[in-house]
Amino acid sequence: MPRPWRRRHLGTEADRATFRTLHNASLAAPALRAGLTADSAERSIRHLHDLLGSPALALTDTAGLLAWHGSGQHHREQSAGLAAVTVEAGRTRVFDRSDLRCTVAGCEIRAAVVSPLVTEQRVVGTLQVFAAQPTAGLARAADEVALWVSAQLELAELDASRTRLMEAEVRAMRAQISPHFIYNSLGAIASFVRTDPDRARDLLTEFADFTRYSFRTHGEYTTLAEELRSVERYLLLEQARFGDRLRVTLRIAPEVLPVAVPFLCIQPLVENAVRHGLESAEGGGSISIVARDHDQECVIEVEDDGVGEDPDVVRRALAGDASLDSVGLGNVDGRLRTTFGDGYGLVVETAPGAGTRVTVRVPKFAPGVHA
Repeated sequence: MPRPWRRRHLGTEADRATFRTLHNASLAAPALRAGLTADSAERSIRHLHDLLGSPALALTDTAGLLAWHGSGQHHREQSAGLAAVTVEAGRTRVFDRSDLRCTVAGCEIRAAVVSPLVTEQRVVGTLQVFAAQPTAGLARAADEVALWVSAQLELAELDASRTRLMEAEVRAMRAQISPHFIYNSLGAIASFVRTDPDRARDLLTEFADFTRYSFRTHGEYTTLAEELRSVERYLLLEQARFGDRLRVTLRIAPEVLPVAVPFLCIQPLVENAVRHGLESAEGGGSISIVARDHDQECVIEVEDDGVGEDPDVVRRALAGDASLDSVGLGNVDGRLRTTFGDGYGLVVETAPGAGTRVTVRVPKFAPGVHA
């Protein structure tokens, strides 16, 4: 006969203590990954306090108190002074009752261990642990938690640096949008003003929408649907100039339209196909844009049947050779690799007289990538 099931505690007390420690750390981490601010300090300090189990805990920047949790609120005004001494020393300091003068009866705070928070070898704030008396164990615990907090703040700095780099690359991409395209588009629109004013008005609207999207100032990422909508506007304007010489085919799987992609990662590839593949081709040519669902990835292909290119020139363009007249191949390749990893760079197949096909692969879901 089977024994009746009984609820049992899982693991030893040491196992449960380890779990609680890891759980509190995981709860504090997301706020700290936003950097050291009053908001992130307020959202993380309760979990850091639970990690240490001291009567009170404070977080400061180099100027003063950001957040306090626990008893002894009347000691808050002393935090700035403790931080200043610790920041100047650049190392953990222990303070006793002579530094924490108190006239409140029954107050359990008589000592503090203050550890610096360091990012990029620069002290940016302090972790202050308040207790009845300083001990070696408390000092060690404060140091360890301060090191962990500093690591989260380092990751926040890396995220911020990555964001600044991505923004700079997008600005560079915008600067590379061909002035010739803008001039030629306006010229094509002007040519229809007298002969076909309705079409001129529609094209002017498309041009305004294209430039509004290309020069928008928010967001590193967009959906594939928005990116392809901008590509369609670009091609409509180019068809107004080339007429029947430019033939376009689009085959887009609906299920990949919501996929998040880096902003301006497809349009430069299409502009390259028009400028380098078709403008100099006698009789014009065709451009095909295909987006398909492939397991956990979205695969986008931009292909033209134009004049093609020397593969060595393409390699130089992907390496970022600024001397080449290429609309951002290296920029797009770099942003894809930065966002998704080195396995997601551009794949370019070309040869003189053989046309060009550029393949972009992106994961359908990637951590931190949201349109």
